[in-house]
Amino acid sequence: MRIATCFAALVLLLAATASSFAAVMIVDDRGGRIGTYIDKFEGIRDSGETVVIDGLCASACTIVLGAVPHERICVTPRAHLGFHAAWDAGPDGAPVPNSVATNMLFSMYPETVQRWIDHHGGLTPTMIFLQGDELSQMYKPCYVDASATRVQ
Repeated sequence: MRIATCFAALVLLLAATASSFAAVMIVDDRGGRIGTYIDKFEGIRDSGETVVIDGLCASACTIVLGAVPHERICVTPRAHLGFHAAWDAGPDGAPVPNSVATNMLFSMYPETVQRWIDHHGGLTPTMIFLQGDELSQMYKPCYVDASATRVQ
């Protein structure tokens, strides 16, 4: 009787674990307003979901690296992250650099990403891309799962 009870408990535990696993997929996210992305990725962090980066994650999308725990982020061979300085729209709509937001953004990144950015000239108006072997040395590999939900 004890074996049957232990087996039933194990089955329930495995079922609960399997049903609670969820992943969010980033495929083609060009970024946007920093505050919007902070809110979105803090929500994902609090939900316990894993983030699969399977394409472009640029600009404010890269906030995911600081908001979601490192162990819950994985990258596919197609992943590439784009970094640049923060900016605001000027009176004529042209970008105006925002050094305060740029410093805040930089401070959110893990140290390994900060070192990579520094090594590649820092956060400037020109986009720099972290991808391939350099990215896969920083984040664990993942494989696309049909159950992942895509976020934009």
